[in-house]
Amino acid sequence: MIFIAGGTGFVGRNLLDALQGEGASVRCLVRDEKKAEWVRSLGFEAVQGDITNADSLDGALEGVEAAVHLAGIIEEKPGSTFESVHVQGTRNLVSESAASGVKRIFYQSALGADIHSPFAYLKTKAEAEKIVISSDIPYTIFRPSLIVGKGDGFTERMKQLISAGPVVPVPGDGLARFQPVYIRDWLQCFRRAFINGGDRERIYEFGGPEQLSYNEILKEIMDALEIKKSVIHIPMGVARLSLPFMGAVRSFASALGREIPPVTDELLSLLGQDNICGEDSITKNFGFTPVRFSEALREFLKGSS
Repeated sequence: MIFIAGGTGFVGRNLLDALQGEGASVRCLVRDEKKAEWVRSLGFEAVQGDITNADSLDGALEGVEAAVHLAGIIEEKPGSTFESVHVQGTRNLVSESAASGVKRIFYQSALGADIHSPFAYLKTKAEAEKIVISSDIPYTIFRPSLIVGKGDGFTERMKQLISAGPVVPVPGDGLARFQPVYIRDWLQCFRRAFINGGDRERIYEFGGPEQLSYNEILKEIMDALEIKKSVIHIPMGVARLSLPFMGAVRSFASALGREIPPVTDELLSLLGQDNICGEDSITKNFGFTPVRFSEALREFLKGSS
């Protein structure tokens, strides 16, 4: 039995689709009945709870052999902070896993996770890693760069940004580099490192086969969507000055039928930082060649607008 926290998120949905085709025995942690119904429609078990609430996990992992922790957030909201989700949530899940006799645990961290990072997102991811590592449960930790695929949060935000107005705004110079990895390749990495019993107690850092700047990623997406618009670069200082007004701007745009993605100061800062590792990281760690970003886009953006 595999237990999955975060199974209804982007990565989780794709993982469940893959496991469904294999007839795997899966139990998902969900926060409401609607999500529970969707999980059961796939032929899996669902238990209602929240990793930030330790009491809600009581007994949820009984009979589970492997726990998969995919739950995480990229921006904070009232009642859902990096500390509560990444740190306390991981502590709760690891504690319940240990009490239930779970034999293996997987944690989805992030490339750049560092206990000394100035960014709360990356700092709390590293703190969560420490909790997993310090348990007595054999672990596998992934630190992937940007994961892309149909419905992923990053590409959807980019599509909203591209379609919101006559020009496409880019905060800063857009030169920070990322290594988009296709979700199909992530699934293959997961299979080789965790499902098939790869190396225990190991952290894998990986990304796609190309180091692409934000500008290059934006151009690739616009080309895939067959959209031609001018791109304007907004100085980071100016972009930050506009943050207090973003709520009103987004509401106004929504009333006009346009969606503008939410922006926080930390997200702006992360967009200005390289998030890269070796371009051959997947080949070295997992023994196969991942697809290039443009090829992935052709597959999952087909028919998008």
